Amino acid sequence: MSQYFDIGHQTLWNPSNGAARLFLRHVRLYEEELGVPSGFGPMENDECKIDPAVFETYVNAVLDLHDRTRHSIIDALSEGFVATVLVLAERAGIEVRRPVVTDRLTGRTDVQVPLPDAQDRIERLRERADLLRRGMPV
Repeated sequence: MSQYFDIGHQTLWNPSNGAARLFLRHVRLYEEELGVPSGFGPMENDECKIDPAVFETYVNAVLDLHDRTRHSIIDALSEGFVATVLVLAERAGIEVRRPVVTDRLTGRTDVQVPLPDAQDRIERLRERADLLRRGMPV
C-alpha cells in the first residue's frame, strides 16, 4: 500500500504508508517549530494535496532553520527530513534559496562547540538528497 503527495495532477512522491505517515508527522513538527504552515493538506483517500506557494515558504524556512542550527545531534535527527523536503521541492519546481555558507556564530541557534564545518554540512545534505532522490518513487 502507498500514498500520494500531489501538486495539482502531478505526483511528487508515492511512498509506503509507513514512510508517508512518519514524513507527515515530521512536517507537522516543523510547522509547529517554525510557526509556518507547510502547504501539506490532510492525507485523505491515500492522497495529500500540497499548496506550492505555501510549500515554497515552508521549504525555505526549514532550510533557514537548518542553517542557523549548528549542533551534531540536531543535524543527525533532522538531515533525512530536510533532504526529503529538498527532493520534493525540486520535483515541484520550487526555487530553493540556499543559505550563504559561513562558520560565523551571528544569528545561530543551538550551536555546539566546536562548530561543525558549514561546507561539510551543506555537502552532506546535498549527498543525502541525491541518495534519497533515487529511492523516492513517483
